Amino acid sequence: MIVRLPRLSRATEPTGLVRAAVPVYSLALSLLILGPLLGPGYLLLRDAVSTPRSYLTDSALGLSDAAARAVPQDAVIAVASTVVDGGVLVKAILLVALWAAGWGAARMVAGMLPGVGLGGRLLASTVTLWNPYVAERLLQGHWSLLTGYAALPWIVVAALRIRRAGSVRAPLLWAPLALPLAAAGLTPTGAVLATVLTLVLLAAPGGRSRRGPRVAVGALLAALASAPWLTATALSGAGVAGSDASGVAAFAARAEPGLATLGSLAGLGGIWNADAVPDSRTTAWAAVGTVVLLAVVVSGLPALWLGAPPACGGRRRNPVLVALAALAAVAVVLPALAATGWGLTAGEWAIARVPGFGLLRDTQKWVALAVPFYALAAAAGVPALARLGRRVFTPERAPGGERTRVVSAVAIVAVLAVLPDLAWGVGGALRPVHYPPSWGRVAELLDGADGDVAVLPAGTFRRFPYSGTAPVLDPAPRMLPADVPQTGRLLVVPAEPTFTGPGYIDISGEGGRAAEIELVLIGGGAPEDLAALGVGWVLVEDDTPGLPGNTELLDRLERVHTDEHLTLYRVPGDPVPRPDRVAARVALATTHLAWAALLAGGALGCVLGRLRDRRIRADQS
Repeated sequence: MIVRLPRLSRATEPTGLVRAAVPVYSLALSLLILGPLLGPGYLLLRDAVSTPRSYLTDSALGLSDAAARAVPQDAVIAVASTVVDGGVLVKAILLVALWAAGWGAARMVAGMLPGVGLGGRLLASTVTLWNPYVAERLLQGHWSLLTGYAALPWIVVAALRIRRAGSVRAPLLWAPLALPLAAAGLTPTGAVLATVLTLVLLAAPGGRSRRGPRVAVGALLAALASAPWLTATALSGAGVAGSDASGVAAFAARAEPGLATLGSLAGLGGIWNADAVPDSRTTAWAAVGTVVLLAVVVSGLPALWLGAPPACGGRRRNPVLVALAALAAVAVVLPALAATGWGLTAGEWAIARVPGFGLLRDTQKWVALAVPFYALAAAAGVPALARLGRRVFTPERAPGGERTRVVSAVAIVAVLAVLPDLAWGVGGALRPVHYPPSWGRVAELLDGADGDVAVLPAGTFRRFPYSGTAPVLDPAPRMLPADVPQTGRLLVVPAEPTFTGPGYIDISGEGGRAAEIELVLIGGGAPEDLAALGVGWVLVEDDTPGLPGNTELLDRLERVHTDEHLTLYRVPGDPVPRPDRVAARVALATTHLAWAALLAGGALGCVLGRLRDRRIRADQS
């Protein structure tokens, strides 16, 4: 028996020029944003690290004492970089993510607001792509988080389809939801964003399908998407103990010039790192940009409230729109409250006592959940403003369609103009770097070697001559074919320094064994102490500032490579092997494969569903 899946009616489906214009426009904006980064070289900016090749170490699987913040991302890149250069791979994923974000926003508008034409859909794409959230996350190096951001509008599209289905038993019905959930699951934060949106939309009342079964299946798919990092957290123990409470204040949302914290968040800005913002957001122009963006969004609120299409033929207001509006309000208000005095106190209490609460400390990133509603409201405002402007144009000179095109063009230009430095690599900050050949030579020496690699200078971040002025994560854990224990310790400059302390907030990490290794290297222990901790090698990165190691200890090690960039030492003796954790590796590998199966199955299901829809339309015609 053939089960016909629900789809948009022919009247609401993008056709012809509309169908081609939206993805082309989204791709053009994405290329304009990334600009110089797409040239030869590697992404190395703050938290973003791409390398020619990375390796499937225990750390890449998430089996270390550090929090699983890059699971399954690191394992995916490690496997894929055996075939494709890692730098090309990361840039391709980022480009596809931005492209999908803009395209998905237009598809979401087509499904929820069928009366909105091409102009409104292009405006929705613009609002989704061209905003401070995207700019700041790019500058912070959160390229993989943007895959979760890109999945949000597609989740809305999939949830609408599931809600309109008479039964949830057809496997192909769930493929359009499985694919964005898996893509968002590339990082824990993306998985949480996608899970929250999925469950909120499927649990909202209304729809033809039964709420209980659709929520249960959606929760199962979300669990599969989150399985790698949840399993890594459980097996490694990282994050089970409380994180450093000082991270709550350091990562709280930040007020921008001319705006309070609430206003910054409402304008999709306010990232904790004042250095990871476009130049235009460091002046009073930030307030102008926020006013323009909110004006575009607010213009559509009356249309959404008064003319929202009823859900599945009912007379009630569309519960999906209500859910998205409520989620947007929560995503803006809660991070603002978390930045207040009592909010910081509550966060410090929770992060010290609630396992895994450290994942929530960067509160501004959850503002992404407001973007789908922002895009819908902006699109809804186009026909509303066009109707208001009908007195300006005579019917003969400017019919309704032309008025709509003019309004949408003006709104698009306004959104682009208030954030001009998002273009061309966020003002040139996103540019590829070129690693010196030293890294390749050291990687060859360590290939197949026993023992972990300890790295100096102490600390997690670096400033290389070839990486620019911004601090960057140490590339060694991804560049070398051996585990590189890291403490995860961060030194964060507060948004409002008190000048009574060292000028930064010292946030301890979860890497307990790495901290012991670092203490030996700096405090002047013996080579035997390093071997007892499982360290077989010490790599000194000579061209970056930081706390150096003890020279007496280094003199007792065997120098096997040295040049102007790197010096590699071998620790005498045999490093004590770490406990064999075969069962943990098998469990982690299984969850990674389950995630990959969800991704591949979702993609295949989308293709098969598309082919089936075409065949049904052909039979009907």
